[in-house]
Amino acid sequence: MRNKLTFLTSISLKRKIKSKWFLIANILIAIVTIALTNIDTIIAFFGGDFNDNQIIYVVDEVGAYDTFKTLLNASTSEVSETNQYDLKWSNLTIEDLKQEETGDAWIIHFKRDPVNIFEVVLISKNYIETIDYQLIANAINNTKVQLAITELNLTEVEINKLFNQIEIKREILDQEKNAEDEATETMLSSLFPIIVLPFFILSIFLVQMIGSEVNDEKTTKAMEIIISSVSPVKHFFSKVFAGNLFILIQGALLILYALIGLIIRNFSGDLVSNSGFNLNEITDMILTPNIISKIGYIIPALLILMILTFVGYSLLAGILASMTTNTEDFQQLQTPIMLISLIGYYLALMAGLFKGATFIRIISYFPFISAILSPSLLIMGDITVIDFVISSIIMLVVDYLLIKYGLKIYKVGILNYSSKDLWKKMFKALKEK
Repeated sequence: MRNKLTFLTSISLKRKIKSKWFLIANILIAIVTIALTNIDTIIAFFGGDFNDNQIIYVVDEVGAYDTFKTLLNASTSEVSETNQYDLKWSNLTIEDLKQEETGDAWIIHFKRDPVNIFEVVLISKNYIETIDYQLIANAINNTKVQLAITELNLTEVEINKLFNQIEIKREILDQEKNAEDEATETMLSSLFPIIVLPFFILSIFLVQMIGSEVNDEKTTKAMEIIISSVSPVKHFFSKVFAGNLFILIQGALLILYALIGLIIRNFSGDLVSNSGFNLNEITDMILTPNIISKIGYIIPALLILMILTFVGYSLLAGILASMTTNTEDFQQLQTPIMLISLIGYYLALMAGLFKGATFIRIISYFPFISAILSPSLLIMGDITVIDFVISSIIMLVVDYLLIKYGLKIYKVGILNYSSKDLWKKMFKALKEK
């Protein structure tokens, strides 16, 4: 029995791995993954301007240039390690600057105003991004306050009262949570939907792969030849084992491609630091002792839940495919499975909106959804490790039920080529011992 099962599994797995499409697809996936990991380097290579500062010409009629420059640089340093603006004082008029070839440079015109100290005109060739606009606007308003203080002759004590920032001390009542890791955990909860995206894609691919393979064998009548020498049980489990092994291999390859991309990025440098995104900083935030201790048990638990969910998807796909008589029927039957996965992924993306809600905690127990949703909720503290274990147990029970009752349906369905009274046959098969 074991030899036949192993033989069928190896044949099915080799058919997938040794195909030209597998090689072509993985070459494309590797290129895309490595390219996305180093997208900023690629853009810079083809003429991107990540390292080019934005030129700003300042026409100053009120003596605000030095103050504005200091405040803008201070605001920029809070967002990025390097200064992303290159301020240039200009003695030309606005009309002269407009007529000159200034490229994509911006022009800031400080004009005197007896009521508001000064007014400002910001001139640009194209739209200005929201972050840049907010930084400039804050620097301008703070410049106005500084000039107003100078005109009002405020004392140093009064100035300190105006500008000394309040230090907010965080106190978290949950003793298991650390205030220093608050921002890191929040970032991780938003990153986990991206991390589990490959799982979402692979699960859909698994359903389509097993379903189409079973359906193809039925359509070509090859099923009759196979079942004549191999029992339906062995045939069923060979599809499940081969499909899951293939998905695990593909998942490992995706991780390998990502690691290669990160290694290449490490050698090429982090060119997006000017835009406020620094991969090295994010890595340092994640690699704190508290976060490492959490990831240490989350990742193994997540892998177990993912494998159980993959098995569930493959069992369900094989059962549904055995009930169909053509490809069109299976495509209709697999739609609900994809919708369930899609709902789980969108809930993972919006998990922060349901923080603390009983609804989202109950949904995290749902089989097929839990592997996508639970990691984000666990990081956010909406569920505990016990809840995660419960989700895994529920998925394990679902797998057991699919094997126990699904096999009965599979035995009847794989040799059934008529859609007439199909459901009656299925229910009759379930009642059989």
